[in-house]
Amino acid sequence: MDLSPKQIVYQLDKYIIGQDDAKKAVAIALRNRYRRTKLPAEIREEITPKNIIMKGPTGVGKTEIARRLAKLVKAPFVKVEATKYTEVGYVGKDVEGMIRDLAECAYRLVKTEKEEEVKAKATISAEKRIVTALAEVKKDERGELAKDVFESNLLDGLRKGAYDNVIIEMEVTDIPQQMELVPGGAAISIGSIFGDMFPQKKKKRKFAVKEAMDIVLSEEADKLIDEDAIKAEALYRAENDGIVFIDEIDKIAGKGNRNGADVSREGVQRDILPIVEGSTVVTKYGPLKTDFILFIAAGAFHVASVEDLIPELQGRFPVSVELKSLTKEDFVKILTETENSLTFQYAQLLGVDNIDLVFDDGAIERIAEVSVELNLTSEDIGARRLHTVMEYLLEDISFNAGGDYPTFTLTIDKKYVDEHLKKLTGDRNLKKYIL
Repeated sequence: MDLSPKQIVYQLDKYIIGQDDAKKAVAIALRNRYRRTKLPAEIREEITPKNIIMKGPTGVGKTEIARRLAKLVKAPFVKVEATKYTEVGYVGKDVEGMIRDLAECAYRLVKTEKEEEVKAKATISAEKRIVTALAEVKKDERGELAKDVFESNLLDGLRKGAYDNVIIEMEVTDIPQQMELVPGGAAISIGSIFGDMFPQKKKKRKFAVKEAMDIVLSEEADKLIDEDAIKAEALYRAENDGIVFIDEIDKIAGKGNRNGADVSREGVQRDILPIVEGSTVVTKYGPLKTDFILFIAAGAFHVASVEDLIPELQGRFPVSVELKSLTKEDFVKILTETENSLTFQYAQLLGVDNIDLVFDDGAIERIAEVSVELNLTSEDIGARRLHTVMEYLLEDISFNAGGDYPTFTLTIDKKYVDEHLKKLTGDRNLKKYIL
């Protein structure tokens, strides 16, 4: 997608409040990828992404920025926790699992796009199979009718959803159960490893028409798309558009001249280094080069600092940005200006039970104040604090709602917030005196 850095930041602003430095950094990195694609091949091979380290407390938007960035341009995206590689029994090769997961993500993205392209044609074939199965069910009930008239009636009813809950029997492809062969890697099936060495088995199953339509539609779409082309496109997308987000990178920072856990953590850094520097990882879709994948690392860095990472790894993350703790004004904007904000989500949820939930300005201000105070007096968990506050605030109405009550409007004001958050604010006051 041809978006300028300013346009990228504008899109990110819809979901993440503040953190302008981080948004600018990822926007530039993304635009540089587009610029690279416009260069001659010999120059393109020399230009690698400028990987980014994000420093900041939890809940301020580090993961969300990376995730939304990937979603914006439909790029393959995986998130891994650096600490998983410090677990007992860890083997260095396990770090390659993040790249295999990226290939899997790219494959699913491309396959979904190709299925959408052939959906209209696949739907026609799927409907024919469902109507044939429906005709078998209806023969016993209605006897013999003119086949063309009978099936046209069935097709019309199928499209209108009249037979969604009718149980039919159909022969479908038996999908083997998936298993995780590589610890921490993507789940894969035996069939996907050995391909056409073993023919796909068919078996008869009974299910409702609505469920059958989804399964048969997927089968018919598979017949119309080129599997080899999807794999090739998936590898290309993963190599050139892929984004790997490595969280908790600060937890593996440590000087190698110490003993114990620090040595182990430095070992993990050295195992991650080849992946970030550029290497080739064998995936089930083929070899995947990591040279042009954008790596974004993130951590709170409360105890350790970026300088505690080994120099080689620091050098592979030339861009460093710091994300700030959220202020009251930030919380107010999160509750009112972001798309699908928490206030909107709760209004939609309770709307199902005929409650028209309205938050006035005083309530929003007070919720923001309480959230900031709780982050200051206990752990700073950023915007995630809002989930705690909102759950406490709406606990009574969420519990009592339901049934055949008429629609009524509930206005949440400052007084309502103070009354229903007494437990939270009371606990906060006590915490100040606990050593």
